[in-house]
Amino acid sequence: MPWSLRAWPPLLWQAAGGAPAEFHHLSTRVTANHGGLHSRVAGQTIWAGTVDGGEAGMAWDWVEVAHGVVAMADPMSVITNLRIVGDEGAVLTAVEAALFLNGIVHALPWQDEVGRALGTCH
Repeated sequence: MPWSLRAWPPLLWQAAGGAPAEFHHLSTRVTANHGGLHSRVAGQTIWAGTVDGGEAGMAWDWVEVAHGVVAMADPMSVITNLRIVGDEGAVLTAVEAALFLNGIVHALPWQDEVGRALGTCH
């Protein structure tokens, strides 16, 4: 499901403008990684918000690093239809946009939503 965000219309957002929207939780998927002795629970979470009249979406993979403690699986792999525009007016590359996108992720209560999905959050 997170990959479906690539089909959403792209939305431009000026990086200097701060976080583009109040994002809300759409869904969290829990998958089990059956890798033997060191298997970990993992999954994806999807969030959306309105930006200049359009729907912006963000999704990323997460992994449970300890019981009830989750982290982004790869902070460089946030999937989004947002195209971040830098100070010079050009769309930032994925690597350049990663810091901005991770700032949005950090501000969201996504770990609480994942905890609910795992049954570890009350």
